[in-house]
Amino acid sequence: MMTTMKFPHQRLLLGSALMFLSTVHAGEQTNAPVSNKDLPAIAPGRFQPTDESLKQYQYPDWFRDAKLGFWSHWGPQAVPRQGDWYARKLYIADHVSKKTGEHSGPDSDYTDHLARYGHPSEHGYKDIIPLWKAEKWDPEALMALYKKAGAKYFVSMGTHHDNFFLWNSKLHRWNAVQMGPHKDVVGLWQKAAKAHGLPFGVSEHLGASYNWFQPAHASDPYGIKKNVPYDGNNPEFSDLYHRKSASDDTGWLTKDPENQKEWNAMIRELVDTYHPDLLYSDSKIPFGEVGRNLIAHYYNGNAAFNGGNLTAVYNCKEPSEGRFVQDLERGVKDDISPYPWQTDTSIGDWFYRTGQKYKSAAEVSAMLCDIVSKNGNLLINIVQTPEGDLEPDVLEIVEGIAKWTSINGEGIYATRPWKIAGENPVPASPTPTPDPKMGEMFNEGKQRLSAENIRFTNSKDGKTLYVFALGEPQKDIVIKALGRSSGKLDKNIASVALLGGSGELSWKQNEDALVVTKPACFPLPGMPVGFRVTFKD
Repeated sequence: MMTTMKFPHQRLLLGSALMFLSTVHAGEQTNAPVSNKDLPAIAPGRFQPTDESLKQYQYPDWFRDAKLGFWSHWGPQAVPRQGDWYARKLYIADHVSKKTGEHSGPDSDYTDHLARYGHPSEHGYKDIIPLWKAEKWDPEALMALYKKAGAKYFVSMGTHHDNFFLWNSKLHRWNAVQMGPHKDVVGLWQKAAKAHGLPFGVSEHLGASYNWFQPAHASDPYGIKKNVPYDGNNPEFSDLYHRKSASDDTGWLTKDPENQKEWNAMIRELVDTYHPDLLYSDSKIPFGEVGRNLIAHYYNGNAAFNGGNLTAVYNCKEPSEGRFVQDLERGVKDDISPYPWQTDTSIGDWFYRTGQKYKSAAEVSAMLCDIVSKNGNLLINIVQTPEGDLEPDVLEIVEGIAKWTSINGEGIYATRPWKIAGENPVPASPTPTPDPKMGEMFNEGKQRLSAENIRFTNSKDGKTLYVFALGEPQKDIVIKALGRSSGKLDKNIASVALLGGSGELSWKQNEDALVVTKPACFPLPGMPVGFRVTFKD
């Protein structure tokens, strides 16, 4: 954490945010667009809150070299062990009989909550928060494990759509220091990451929380509790559940300018307190000018904190045009992007869910090869129990990733895309019809990655090419792009080696392809296989 002497405007900025936030809800609601004059001043520096100014951004080498990050997408919503969006779905009475008012049908978070915790008119999400104790959470031990597994950066949840802050906030009482585990979760994660030499990031999902939490303001549509308001209507808890949105304010991001200004103040506090190397927003740039104000403030503050060296990475879910790092949720680009980008995904559900199915270490490794070949990074959530530790099957997956990266990491870390991303001779499943609303997001798993899928990466000096088969080959490996007449090579191949292999590897460069004879055995059965290719001078 920085000192006031090193970054003298920090205290002034936090003070202005506190004064600003105290006025956010003081006046009458207005729908006038928020402009920079309505927001606290940004940190001094070369970035201004305009798209043209943000295009000065240069991607830091640490992020371009890192390729693999681990994420703790964790908080009070893990407590019921029902997976993602529990704080919202517990207020959606989707299985209430119109005739009897009884609760029947498929399991839902509403029926689960009713059975275990009580009716949401009295016992809502506010009553789940104190149950999150994080009593088995050991950030030091987990960070050591994650570094061993090959993670080159680490991201902590800052706040999810539940509007509960995992940092020591002076602006918001619903935070992990004052409630739940009574620990500065963000601060402790950051301390562990820095101790292990890993860049540290935080994710904020607050921008979408204002409308996401609106079901808490509803009531049962039928039955004996019909029209009895849920606890989100209680003014005592309005700072958790937000105020009720206008009838036409139903999008992912709120149109309410007072909410937008509150978001800016809250996330300013987060970045000014912890100075993360990465900040992730679960949306496009939040609220247009309000979001650009925050990004410029973050970039300038980061450069000042690091002696003039800009190390900051900002993630959001829209094309970057060089302004930041575009993030694709559970999605992968089709080809090489001119701008570095990131996939965010999870090995399972976003929050802990009993009986969930996890991605295998082989699946994660194949995804990593695919993403890196296209100039991307993989940020993957390692699902924690409500108590904060890892289940044995999750631990086994992480250890499997560690084995794979220890052998194949030289072809992943600090590499750059080659001339083409790879070869896909036969799609493993029908090509999905794109959803125009989602773009490239949520397309993971539409095509099963297999040994027939080849991916390329290149060393930064361009002298070494790496080739990955995204599964364990069952026959000779044929790579057409490496044939002498392919038009892709400036030099003939000098050597081909199996990463992690021992002994001689049999191969032949023909006019139409490089053919690598299938070795008798592979270092990690069932896992993607990497080869190092060097060229004659």
